[in-house]
Amino acid sequence: MAKMVLLAAFVSINGTDLSSYTRKAELTVEVEDKEVTTYASLGWKEVLGGLKSGELSLEFLQDVAATKIDSIMWPLLGTVVPFVVRLDSAVAGPSNPQWSGSVLINGWNPIEGSVGDEASVSVGYPTSGAVTRAIA
Repeated sequence: MAKMVLLAAFVSINGTDLSSYTRKAELTVEVEDKEVTTYASLGWKEVLGGLKSGELSLEFLQDVAATKIDSIMWPLLGTVVPFVVRLDSAVAGPSNPQWSGSVLINGWNPIEGSVGDEASVSVGYPTSGAVTRAIA
């Protein structure tokens, strides 16, 4: 089984490559289960897949200088924008799939941390619509 270490993941939001600010990325996608058990199930629970949803969780190193991460993300607050993530910054391919879709920018934490901490921002954005996986 192949193993890999994340060294150069790719993160783009609203068409802007934010990889140089990103130190953690996590895309989760799930399907809600809907119980459809009947007497004919003979005592076994039966489920079907319902609505799909996802979340893109990111941790950025903060930079409030003009044209940096804070000035990129702040205007997006409250909007639905496209995202793309890959395990490696190389182009998408069979060994480097990319996941894409749209997320709602539902929050931004301009200040986060304690005395002596690096300035970072942790966010979790819900997906809006389909998330796709592509290899080209």
